[in-house]
Amino acid sequence: MQANQPAFFKQGPKPLTRVLIFSALSLALIFGDANYQWLGLARDKLSLALYPLQWLATTPINAVIEGGDFLQQQAQLVSENKALNNDKLAAKGMAMRLQALEIENANLRSLSIARESTPRRSQLTKILYNSRDPFAAKLVLDKGQQNQISAGQIVLDASGVVGQIVRVQPLTSEVRLLSDRNHMVPVIVARNQLRTVVYGTGRHAPLEVRNMAQNVDVQVGDQLLTSGIDSIYPAGLPVARVTRVERTTGNAFARIYSEPLAKIDQHRYFLILDAPTAPPPYPTEASAPKAKTK
Repeated sequence: MQANQPAFFKQGPKPLTRVLIFSALSLALIFGDANYQWLGLARDKLSLALYPLQWLATTPINAVIEGGDFLQQQAQLVSENKALNNDKLAAKGMAMRLQALEIENANLRSLSIARESTPRRSQLTKILYNSRDPFAAKLVLDKGQQNQISAGQIVLDASGVVGQIVRVQPLTSEVRLLSDRNHMVPVIVARNQLRTVVYGTGRHAPLEVRNMAQNVDVQVGDQLLTSGIDSIYPAGLPVARVTRVERTTGNAFARIYSEPLAKIDQHRYFLILDAPTAPPPYPTEASAPKAKTK
């Protein structure tokens, strides 16, 4: 059964008439708003009323976009920070290497000057490693029999005597340092030419001058030079500096301690002095002057 439409809804203009009326009204509003801003206030109030709905609709999207940008910026900052730290470490390492090279170059220049002032010819050598014997003060050098190195040759740096070659291999050699317990060097006190002998007492331990009387003329700061009386060390090479003199009542001898002048633990390069040339043989028979012939 079809329901009948109430009479109220059947009243009014026809649909075509309504379209024409609303179209004319729309055109009038458009013309009036474009020329006289009739709807400006209504538009402002309507936009103000719709702003919360607009904010609720756009906030999640904006939050997602801003969150993505934030995470991307954070990742970029972390990457840049890591790259800067790597560059900083590389620059620091390069600076340390440059500093080490400057120190090494200064050492080599000092050795070059010392090489010109030594009484014998010499060869430049480099430390390979410490001796494997923990109770001996020895170093292994990169010169050996192939470089005409022999036992007994003297090793020194720009500041003084380092030690003496005691063992030679084809490619390497072993030097006994001044501080070794089995090492002694005849020396003189530079100030008064007093002759004595300095003994090693162990690596990183002071050198000792023994068997000197209580009233011996040795003072703190005196420099000890090789005396040359053993025909092994050339005379005049710096050996040590006196650091302490103990004169104790009841002891027959003074206890005199010194420190090596050579910077053994600070340099990698040393000089090896060539072995001394053998002196000419002495004549076994006296020769009388020849008689003059008439």
